[in-house]
Amino acid sequence: MEIKFGTDGWRGIIADDFTYESVRVATQGIAQYMVSRPNPSAIVGYDTRFASDLFAREVAQVLAANGVKVFIINAPAPTQVATFAILDKKASGGLVITASHNPYYFSGLKYKPEYAGSASPEVTARLEEEIQRVQRGGRVRQVRFDDAQREGKIEVFDPQPAYAAQLNRLIDLGAIKAAGLKILHEPMYGASQGYVRALLSGGKTKVEEIHGERNPGFGGMHPEPIAQYMPEAMERMRKGGFDLCIANDGDADRVGIIDERGTFINQLQVMALLMMYLIEKRGMKGDVVRSLTSTSMVDKLGKRFGVKVHELQVGFKYIGPKMAETNAILGGEESGGFAFRGHIPERDGILSGISFADMIVKYGQPLSKIMKHLTDLVGPHFYARHDLHLDRQEYAGRRAELYGRLEKDPPTEIAGGRVVRSRTDDGFKYYLEDGSWVLVRFSGTEPLIRVYSEAPSKERVEQLLAALEEKLGLRQLV
Repeated sequence: MEIKFGTDGWRGIIADDFTYESVRVATQGIAQYMVSRPNPSAIVGYDTRFASDLFAREVAQVLAANGVKVFIINAPAPTQVATFAILDKKASGGLVITASHNPYYFSGLKYKPEYAGSASPEVTARLEEEIQRVQRGGRVRQVRFDDAQREGKIEVFDPQPAYAAQLNRLIDLGAIKAAGLKILHEPMYGASQGYVRALLSGGKTKVEEIHGERNPGFGGMHPEPIAQYMPEAMERMRKGGFDLCIANDGDADRVGIIDERGTFINQLQVMALLMMYLIEKRGMKGDVVRSLTSTSMVDKLGKRFGVKVHELQVGFKYIGPKMAETNAILGGEESGGFAFRGHIPERDGILSGISFADMIVKYGQPLSKIMKHLTDLVGPHFYARHDLHLDRQEYAGRRAELYGRLEKDPPTEIAGGRVVRSRTDDGFKYYLEDGSWVLVRFSGTEPLIRVYSEAPSKERVEQLLAALEEKLGLRQLV
């Protein structure tokens, strides 16, 4: 079995390719990489999925047997909490058992290097090389968890206090607590359970949580914080009584936002709002980094505020290093993951959500009015994404065939709009004369083709999506 680290870690189907045996093999390879570097030590974290805690114990046992000092988290925790603990504990890396927003039958393993961000392509290549050495006949070392804990090779710890102290340094939690907001938190049965409530408790602001218990099947929902997967949260917000809904995906590195009227604020709007707020209300200055799947609203704000915007390939393995290089105030991608200056170079869905509470406090307006202010600055922007699911065996062949077709015969017009430029380093993105764009991209973590578009109207978005899907023979999958 091939263990490959995609856009953000290795993922597989539980009991099919993601098993105790495969996790041990993957961890042995990672351990071999870690012990080749100074002072090997690792944070081990996990989410609320089926057997995540048991997989994490297997990881800890293999690491400890290879001479890596292990700090394992005492309960399910958001990925960014485990990642921040790398810095807090001065560990040389971290491993998190999670499949993020994937359906319940997936699990996964993320590796975070000593700088507490996504592993670079160079690091993941080394990990895969070491894992292949194990698969070719290497030995998996393992010790008993209790024995290793007794000997001080494994230490169980609570990461929440250090993470809460970090967020207190980054944002004025006291002002939010005193504001008397009513916030709905939707953790989607995931790892953010209790976090928003704990961070904002102790004042006039109240946080109500739904789906805040552990349910490895996610209660039948898909743990991605977008409108179609949050009917209960959307309905609760439409009924009134709340100022804001903060939603998080399975491992809480992504955020979904619903305003006081029950309107879903899509991820492109979320990034533009965060940028506007950081500049206008937090007085921050500096570059902004975004993925090519994200919004041109950010570019328009960049021109208005004199801020340089960098458009990169998808993945924080690209965005994080660019943020560090430029000391950027914000980095983000269309999936709902955002990072902030002074924090880890990685997505944090909890900090992103709490930033919206602070936004409401600092603007002194409901979120719907703040959204209108953004529209006044950049004009109307609409967005949609079609997720086209394929059979796992069919995916590789279809991907290769589409790549070949688009490289040989790139479109010069789409839905009547002239293509003025394109980029092909991460899928195929076409920029049109009127400022619209459309993109086809192939998932690095699941057998999925995604088609995206942003345009000045909903109708134009659907025209562009339909035209590109028609050209590629994908309409039957929509």
